[in-house]
Amino acid sequence: MNDLVFKPALELGRLLRRKKVSSRELLDLCLAQYEKHNPAVNAVILTQIELAKSAASAADKRLGKGEPLSPFDGVPMTIKESFDWTGTPSTWGDPQLLGNMAKEDAVALRRMTDAGAVLYGKTNVPLMLADWQSFNAIYGTTNNPWDLTRTPGGSSGGSAAALATGMSALELGSDIGASIRNPAHYCGVYGHKPTYGVVPYRGHLLPGSVSISDITVAGPLARSARDLTAMMGMLAGPDRIEARGYAGRLEKPSFKDLKPLRIAIKLSSPVSDVDRSLQDLLLKLARFLEGKVERLSFDAAPEFSDEEAYEVYILLLRATAAKRLPDAEFEAAVTKTKALDAADKSYAAMMNRAFALSHRDWLRVNERRHRMRLAWDRFFEYWDVMLCPTAASAAWPHDQVGERHERFIPVNGKRSRPSISAFGRVTRVRCFFLPSTVAPMGLTPEGLPCGVQIIAREYGDLTALRIAELLEKEYYRFAPPPGY
Repeated sequence: MNDLVFKPALELGRLLRRKKVSSRELLDLCLAQYEKHNPAVNAVILTQIELAKSAASAADKRLGKGEPLSPFDGVPMTIKESFDWTGTPSTWGDPQLLGNMAKEDAVALRRMTDAGAVLYGKTNVPLMLADWQSFNAIYGTTNNPWDLTRTPGGSSGGSAAALATGMSALELGSDIGASIRNPAHYCGVYGHKPTYGVVPYRGHLLPGSVSISDITVAGPLARSARDLTAMMGMLAGPDRIEARGYAGRLEKPSFKDLKPLRIAIKLSSPVSDVDRSLQDLLLKLARFLEGKVERLSFDAAPEFSDEEAYEVYILLLRATAAKRLPDAEFEAAVTKTKALDAADKSYAAMMNRAFALSHRDWLRVNERRHRMRLAWDRFFEYWDVMLCPTAASAAWPHDQVGERHERFIPVNGKRSRPSISAFGRVTRVRCFFLPSTVAPMGLTPEGLPCGVQIIAREYGDLTALRIAELLEKEYYRFAPPPGY
């Protein structure tokens, strides 16, 4: 029975409908994993177990009548702490927001629970969702289940760790700087960053905000690519005002196997080093694909430089934080920016420029972004997807000293700043609205999981997911960390 906690959610749903197991039994198995392993991992930081037991009992009644609400009816899930869940705080890791009690569920969450998924807890995040680690002053540090001394990623780090340890079968996260993708990569699970705006964001906003930030998206994490695809079928679609005018529909891929695919592969970047162990795993995947696909290229790329993409991304990303800057910090950023050398393209310099951007200057950066967005669209006329590393390295040791951009991570035996190394792999996808799926592709010599990032054209979510499904079937799939 303990093996059940690591099965894909769709398989659990089939077992439920065939009455091989009950929803209450599945919930109890996940709770047993939570009780056994969460003290060390600290992935799930808030629970409503009695509410979950009631939801599981209701699912069992429906399933007993042969009336399932969806393929996930009765399957246990958890959700990232920053999503609103009625009666619980959405703190974003900030002690000042402990009183921010949700009055209704986030739209994405409601779409899952309306489908019968059984929610029992929330998972940990970094302060303001702004780190590739997951720690805060309220709930403490989440550890990577593959090595407790290392990060599970962030900001959806608790989400990925809960899935990897069998505490949960389904998860919802969010992603503005790889916050779904790098936890999936570091913990050896699957994650999907949808096309911008495809999954409703209402119910995942700071108090007092009603506008959705640039770049950021909500999306699913799971232990199977097929689970992600099924979740996107439930999550995608317009909300409220938009729903009055249009119905969202993602283009379905026409291919059923690898044979007709045209795949570009990018191993590294002048913006950031990529650890040799990750490049080796991606090269091994490329060798598997050779001869199985129509075309494979290590040279194909959209017509702009990594350096320009990095600069535009940092400016747009850090500009999203300017709205909540206190006046004194904003004025300080303006003053610092005036003193900067125009040739200074360091992360700290670009961050200050972003904080101080006038609307006129933001529009100019946005114009650059949309020119590159069109370059991506031209690229995808000739290529179905680009495969690249998700981050610069496998999970790295905890480092909570100083500001994020001042810390270091090990890459190829050297110390590299995560502000460059972690960002370098995502700049080509993140601010251009593109979807991206992360799928496990193997273990490093240290025994740490790594994921390949599958980038598809805008609204090509199902293409990226289908390729992840094919790789899951034919190449590599989720494996639980040792000892769980």
